[in-house]
Amino acid sequence: MKFTKPSIIYFFLVFVPISVVLDLVHADHIIIFIIAVIALIPLAKLIGDSTEHLSTHYGSTLGSLLNVTFGNAAEIIIAVVAINAGLIELVKASITGAILGNIMLIFGLSMIAGGIRKKEQLFSRENAGLQSTMIFLAIIGLAIPTVLSSTILEPAEIENQLKIQFLSDALAIILLSVYIAGIVFTFFTHKHLFVSPQMEEENNNHNSDTTTKHWDKKRAFFMLAISMVGVVVISEILVGSVEETSKQFGFGELFVGAIIIGIVGNAAEHSSAIILARKGKIDLSIGIAAGSGTQIALFVVPVLVIFGIILNQPFTLEFTIYELVTLFLAAIILNLIAHDGRSNWFEGVMLTAVYIIIAIGFYFIG
Repeated sequence: MKFTKPSIIYFFLVFVPISVVLDLVHADHIIIFIIAVIALIPLAKLIGDSTEHLSTHYGSTLGSLLNVTFGNAAEIIIAVVAINAGLIELVKASITGAILGNIMLIFGLSMIAGGIRKKEQLFSRENAGLQSTMIFLAIIGLAIPTVLSSTILEPAEIENQLKIQFLSDALAIILLSVYIAGIVFTFFTHKHLFVSPQMEEENNNHNSDTTTKHWDKKRAFFMLAISMVGVVVISEILVGSVEETSKQFGFGELFVGAIIIGIVGNAAEHSSAIILARKGKIDLSIGIAAGSGTQIALFVVPVLVIFGIILNQPFTLEFTIYELVTLFLAAIILNLIAHDGRSNWFEGVMLTAVYIIIAIGFYFIG
C-alpha cells in the first residue's frame, strides 16, 4: 500500500499486532487500553477509505449509500462487543458521546479551522437543517423511554422492564424506518436540494486530492474485510481492559464511554472533517460531522437494540437524565448556529466550549 500524506495515519497500524501481543502476555490493563485505542484509529480510517474506493466503482448514488452504510462500522462493532460483555451503560454513554462529539466538537473545530483562513464560510442550509431536525427526532425517541422509566414505569418491577423493552424495540423500528426514508429523500427524490454544483465540485476535488489511484474492487473488498476483522479483534481487547483501566484512572463508566470511546470510534472521520474545512470545503466537512451524528442517532442506535435482542442482552433506549439533557442542548445550539448557512471561527469556539463543558460534567457524574 502506497502511503500518501492524508493516509500517514496508516503507520499506526503497527499498534494492531502490538495490542494482540500485549493482551496474550497479560500486560498491564492501562497499557493495553491505550495501545488498543490507538490501534482502532487507523482501522476505522481503513474502513472509510475502503468504502470510498468502492464507491468509485458504483456511481455517486450507490457510492454514497456504501459510505452511509459502513461509515459507522467501527462504532457498531465496538458497541456490539461491549453489549455482549454486559457493558450496557458504557455503550449508551459512547452513543451519547459520539453524537455530541460530531455535532459539537468536530463541527466546532471544523468552523475554527475554516474560519482561520476565511472570515466567513457558506454551507447548505437545507442539509444542515435536515440533519438538525433528524437529530431532534432521534432525541425524542430516546426521551420517551427515559422519562417514562423515571416517572411511571419504574424499572424496579419486572413488568415495567418488559414494557420499557417493548417500547424501545418499537421506537428502534420507527427510528430505523425514518433513517431509511431520509436516505430515499436525500439520495433519490430530493437529491437536487442537497447536491449543488459547488458541492459536486468540492466532492470531485476531494476525491482527486485523497485518491490519486483508485483501488480495484477486489482490493477494496479485501481491505474492508481485513479492517473490519481487525476492529472486531481490537474491540474485544479494548472492552476487556476498559473496566480495570477506569478503576485505576478513577474514571467513571459514563466518562470513558462518552468522551474516550465516543471520540476514538470516529477519530478518522473527525480528522477528515477538520482537514476539509481547513481547505475551504465546509459543506463536505459539515456533511461528515452532522451526517455522522445523524447516522449514529437514527441507524446505530436501532441496530444496537436489535443486536441486544440477538445476544440476549436487553438494550433499551433508557438513558440517564444528564445524557438526555446534554443531547437536547447540543441539538438546540447546533440548530441556532447552523440555521443561517454561514459560519465563522467564533461560532466554532462556542460549539467547542459547549462540548468541553459537557465533558467536564461527564467526568464528575462518573
